[in-house]
Amino acid sequence: MANVLVYIESQGAEISSSSLELIVAAQEIARATGGSVEALIAAADPDTLAAKVRGADRVLTVTDSSLTPYVPESHGRVLTHVVKERLPDLVLVAYSSCGLDLGPTLAVRTDRPLIGYCTRLAVDGDRLVASSQTHGGKIVTETITPLPAIAAVTPGSYREEDLAEAACEFVALPKPPGLDTARTIFKVSESPDPDAVDITQSAKLVCVGRGIGDADSIDLAREVADKLGAEIVGSRPVIDAGWLPKERQVGKSGHKVKPRLYVAVGVSGAPEHLEGMGSAEFILAVNSDPRAPIFDHAHLGTTVDLFDLLPALIEALDKAEG
Repeated sequence: MANVLVYIESQGAEISSSSLELIVAAQEIARATGGSVEALIAAADPDTLAAKVRGADRVLTVTDSSLTPYVPESHGRVLTHVVKERLPDLVLVAYSSCGLDLGPTLAVRTDRPLIGYCTRLAVDGDRLVASSQTHGGKIVTETITPLPAIAAVTPGSYREEDLAEAACEFVALPKPPGLDTARTIFKVSESPDPDAVDITQSAKLVCVGRGIGDADSIDLAREVADKLGAEIVGSRPVIDAGWLPKERQVGKSGHKVKPRLYVAVGVSGAPEHLEGMGSAEFILAVNSDPRAPIFDHAHLGTTVDLFDLLPALIEALDKAEG
């Protein structure tokens, strides 16, 4: 029997989709082992968020004004306290900025092993078996570690749509001591330009990666995007090179998107990028490297040179319009 605790991330009044994906992973383990799933929400007003959690056997809430907005020190203290009190066999956090704060903190304070970049989890007896992507996603490694343990799961590895509904019990927990003496205090947040394009709401996206070669070549992909009624976006190397603005970045350090159509042009498919777009309904990948990790997630892929394919695609779309 493996009991799983899921840490729930939130932004404002919304629960992150990566947290719901974690519950899917937890449900798979609980069903296979006869265990249970608990979800932890730490916030100034956790009840509003708790009502939006699905699939957990129990939703645990901790209330304190210091917990909203998110401050790593306070949340780390709450998570550590709850784990020591409830002793779950496995703790799941997202491989996100919050998970990178809390996973190592929890591992040190509870003396549990932490496995990162996880894409698939299973429990074999008293051991956790985790698959993780390394070397830009080109190698999948398997790690076996004794329970209890902590796993940081790459967003997009599980599908929120696979979440099984369950009757939730809501349990309010006392806050741990010391929250009012935290040394880290939230000061201010900066919001993005409200007039900038919001790629998270786009139904169709054409993404260019390092394989596009240079900024001028993006015009080919942009023409394809225009004819498809799509927005042009980029992977981190493209954004870092200054070829596209930051608000058009997809991935861990950019935006998480879930369009109906995602065309990846010259994108290798590193885990950080897959985290941002792995839940797209239909992924078309164009990459001359047949070993590119993007093909493991694409619904349709081709190794045709993008500089041969894109002009032909533009011509075909022109004919279709005519």
